[in-house]
Amino acid sequence: MAKLVYEIVPHDEGWAYRLNGAYSERFSSHDEALEAARIVVKEMQIADEPVRIAYQDEKGHWHSEISDGADRPDVEIVDVYAGTGDVLSCESGPR
Repeated sequence: MAKLVYEIVPHDEGWAYRLNGAYSERFSSHDEALEAARIVVKEMQIADEPVRIAYQDEKGHWHSEISDGADRPDVEIVDVYAGTGDVLSCESGPR
């Protein structure tokens, strides 16, 4: 199962959440960025309908399979700017 780590970070004279180097939109405050990240995490916990997916692996080969929609990633929000260095863990799974 995949694990995603969102970080709450200063960005563009404000705050953002970041995943794998990609930033969210800019938020005016740290708390707004943290709340937005929490909303994203909650949405990721919702199971989806089964779908056929196609993807290319690192060697360039294409694969096709059915995703049952219930395999949700483990998600963690890392907030080292909260003053306490908190790591807020939010594990998701089938709901």
